Amino acid sequence: MATKYSDLELAINTLVTEFHKASDNGPTINTTQFQTMISKQMPAFAKTVENEDGLAQVLQQMGVQSGQNISFDNLWTLINKQAMELFGTMHKDKNVKCTCLLQ
Repeated sequence: MATKYSDLELAINTLVTEFHKASDNGPTINTTQFQTMISKQMPAFAKTVENEDGLAQVLQQMGVQSGQNISFDNLWTLINKQAMELFGTMHKDKNVKCTCLLQ
């Protein structure tokens, strides 16, 4: 009998799979691979990293130093930030705020 995965489990699998595709199965991705992955998988957010200033700001928020490649941990930091922002914009009760923070 095949296991039925939840939407959340499928989303996590997609996130990891897309990172590995972008990295050619390596441990990190460079900024070009990152921008390509974001443009395909997060088109609403992609506008943020289209120019050098926006890309630099996002990399800084992810904890990526200048010239450094992007690890999955760095990407997870971005996903956490985006999840909180999406929750805020999509949640029906605008008085509810997401307080999920990475430590």
